Amino acid sequence: MRFLRSPITQRLLTTFLFGLVLAWAMSEVAFALLRDSSDHVPQRVELVIPAGTADKVAAGAPGPALPADLVFVIGDTLVVKNEDSVNHQLGPVWVPPGTSASLLLERADKYTYACSFQPSRYLGLDVRARVTTTTRVLAVVLAGPPMGVLIGLYSLIIRPPRRAAARPVAL
Repeated sequence: MRFLRSPITQRLLTTFLFGLVLAWAMSEVAFALLRDSSDHVPQRVELVIPAGTADKVAAGAPGPALPADLVFVIGDTLVVKNEDSVNHQLGPVWVPPGTSASLLLERADKYTYACSFQPSRYLGLDVRARVTTTTRVLAVVLAGPPMGVLIGLYSLIIRPPRRAAARPVAL
């Protein structure tokens, strides 16, 4: 236990803990500042194709669209409800008139689906992994120890520990 009483060991342990606290604080501040719509529990999002959409799209007018800032998370379900008089398709989902179909988003990725109710004939979906408590703890665990060790090493360079006075040796 003499090792733990060493000034160098005490300083390194203190700076290690300081690094963990600093990493936690920085992680939480970044999380609060960068929070976006991908921080939600999986939900059901409904997209309605109104009557007359096929005619509008044929004329080059925009069809129904998802909000530009909508970001899906793994586990969200996109439900396409067709109120138009013709069949519509969104990727693997085929929606006859008067019905609805759903698409479960199971993987994080940026998808581009073939889409019959958009003039471009494509619709992009952004699916992200959910930010969980485990993700936030992992950020601290991965950043804290290296930060603490570096702070400790720099502290030894900037302010070296005092050396103990030499003891006289009996001859």
